[in-house]
Amino acid sequence: MGLMKHLALAAALVLAACATANAQTETCPPAGYTRAQLETLKAADWAVPDDAARNRLARGMTACLSAPESALRDGIAFEALQHWMRTDDALTRETLLAIGDELQARLAAPEGPGFARPFAALVLADFARTDRAHPWLTPERRASLLDASINYFVNVRDYRGFDDAEGWRHGVAHGSDLLMQLALNPAFGKPELTRIRDAVATQIAPAGHFYIYGEGARLANPILYMAGRGVFTEAEWTDWLTRVASPAPLASWNDAYAHNTDLARVHDVTQFMQTLYLVASLDNATQDDVLLPGARAAILTLP
Repeated sequence: MGLMKHLALAAALVLAACATANAQTETCPPAGYTRAQLETLKAADWAVPDDAARNRLARGMTACLSAPESALRDGIAFEALQHWMRTDDALTRETLLAIGDELQARLAAPEGPGFARPFAALVLADFARTDRAHPWLTPERRASLLDASINYFVNVRDYRGFDDAEGWRHGVAHGSDLLMQLALNPAFGKPELTRIRDAVATQIAPAGHFYIYGEGARLANPILYMAGRGVFTEAEWTDWLTRVASPAPLASWNDAYAHNTDLARVHDVTQFMQTLYLVASLDNATQDDVLLPGARAAILTLP
C-alpha cells in the first residue's frame, strides 16, 4: 500500500473515532437529565439557579437541536437556549462562544434528516442577537459568522416546512431570522448589508417551489429592518426590487401560465412583494417607506 493510501486510511480512522466519540458524548436529553426533568425546567421558565449547572446544560442542549422529535428539538432545546441567550448574564461568554462555534460549524455539515442545519441557524439568530444588543464578538469572529450564515442561506435546497409527524424544518425561514439579526447589527455597514440583501434575493423564488409556510414574510423581515437603517437610498431599493421582480427570461409575467416552475415564481415573488409593501405601509416606522415605490411598482407588474 502506498504512502497516500496509508494517509487516507489513517484520516478515515481518525474521523470515525471522532464520530464515535461525538455519538457517545452528544446525547439528548443531555447527560445527567431525564426528559421529565427537562419538562419540569420548561414549566419553571428554565430557572437553573446554579450558574455552572446552567451553562453546562446549555452546552448539552445543542445535541437536541437535531433530535428527530419536535418536542425535544423545538419545544425544549430551542426554547431553552433562546431563553438563556435573551436573559442577561444567564450564559457566560465562554459558553456562548462554544455554542456559536459548534452551531456555525453545523451550518456546513451534511444535512442528514434535515433538522440540524435549520435549527442551528435558528439558534445562531439569537447568538447573533447577543452581539447586536451588547457587542462582544471580535470583528474577525463576527465576519466569520456573516460568511457562514450567507453561505448556508444561499445553498439551502431543502424547502420542507412543517410535517405533522416530524414538525418544522423551515431552512429558509430560520436562515432569514439569522440574516435579520445580522442586518440589524450596527457593526456591519453597506458592504455587508449589500451581501445580506443579495443573499435574500437568491431565495425569494427558488426554482419550481411554492412557498406555503409563510416564508415570504420571514424573507421580508431582513429587508424591512435593513431599510430602517437608512443605508440604501430609495432609488437603490427600487433598482433592487425591480431586479427581484423581473420576469426574465420570460418576456412578461403573462407568459408564466404555461409551466409550474414559472407559476411558482409568480406566487413567491407576489407573496414577498405584497408582504413588504403591506408591512412598510402599515407599521409606525417611516424609515422603511423607501421600499414603497419599488414594491408598489413591482406588484403592478405581476399578474
